[in-house]
Amino acid sequence: MKPMSKPVILTGIRANNDLHIGNYFGALLPIVDMARQKAGQYQINLFVPDLHSFTTPIDHSQLQAGIRNTMRLFVAAGLPLDNPDIHLYRQSYVPAHSELTVILNCFTSFGEMSRMTQFKDKAQVTSAKVPKEVLEKEVKKAFAELGEAFRQYKTFYNATELEESRFTDLLRPLVDDAIVHRMTGMAQQNIVSSVGLFDYPVLMAADMLLYGATYVPVGDDQSQHIEITRDLGERMNTKFGELFTIPKSVKEQHAFFGKDQGLRIKDLQDPTRKMSKSEESDKGIIFLGDDPKAAAKKVMSAATDDVARIQFNPQNQPGISNLLQILALLEGKELQEVVDRYAGQTQYGEFKKDVATAVEAFLTQFQANLAQVDDAALDAKLAESEKQMNEIANATLLRVQTAVGLR
Repeated sequence: MKPMSKPVILTGIRANNDLHIGNYFGALLPIVDMARQKAGQYQINLFVPDLHSFTTPIDHSQLQAGIRNTMRLFVAAGLPLDNPDIHLYRQSYVPAHSELTVILNCFTSFGEMSRMTQFKDKAQVTSAKVPKEVLEKEVKKAFAELGEAFRQYKTFYNATELEESRFTDLLRPLVDDAIVHRMTGMAQQNIVSSVGLFDYPVLMAADMLLYGATYVPVGDDQSQHIEITRDLGERMNTKFGELFTIPKSVKEQHAFFGKDQGLRIKDLQDPTRKMSKSEESDKGIIFLGDDPKAAAKKVMSAATDDVARIQFNPQNQPGISNLLQILALLEGKELQEVVDRYAGQTQYGEFKKDVATAVEAFLTQFQANLAQVDDAALDAKLAESEKQMNEIANATLLRVQTAVGLR
């Protein structure tokens, strides 16, 4: 099959069986809206990254149900299955993702992966601090060795000074590794996490590079994944020829999609923290599968304050501000319009009832939409998309395999 004739937008959401309204308004609905708006001018690759699902511990007996549920949630949120420019597929059903990751691993340095902040955030790491002066000394030593290596290279090959920058770029990953190994020897580290978590940015790079994805909507916390994908793609292209289409830079991604300034829904019980399924208690979380009346009760029990004024002030009134945000999202209105509606009101009870009623109505309608999802149409879409994606991905993989000498 020929590569996609239109620019590719690639996006997805990790399989999860208990998405909440924060996931819905922050990820699920924006993805569906983007797909509906951009399809026609762009090819939309919407995939479920199921191989990413267990880079952190999960209940594996629930993974298949979670994958299925995630896809059905997309359809219930309005994803059109009959649009030929929208492709819905499961990552693990395209084996090229895994094989390209193995190949890319051999061109990725340990130092590059060690600097990924997502790994640092998710991994359980304890370590003794390395004194700043020791770190600076080791960095200087590593780059001094790089300079000496170039001098020897220049003498042996009669190289010009103009080649120094390229030589430095080629050896920089080795310097990164040298620094990491020195630091590891100086600080006792205990990392309780999988190699899969450490390596998943390379798998993400394979997800993008296989299809020549130009645009990939990511938040600030995942900007590094675009950067490492661009680095790996350009590295391979420099070494082996034009193998990959390189995704646009983070700045260009934000310009295309719009810098995300969206509202972040907070926990109802602790509105200083974002709503997250990782919390020990679900009293502050409104799951998409919650009984609508039970969810309404969670809203009525939401933490507020004693200021006795309904206004948007996240710093001093995080609870009230959170409820205002939720109501604006549920009603599809601008936040300021909702804030103005309650200006001057001092009683929280009626306001919370309004939010609770809106939550109950939203969940009732969404769950009705979910129950009406045509599973046969979903299966047909998956079969069609996965066939097309395998053909495209396999063509890219063969090009890479040939370049590195495997074919």
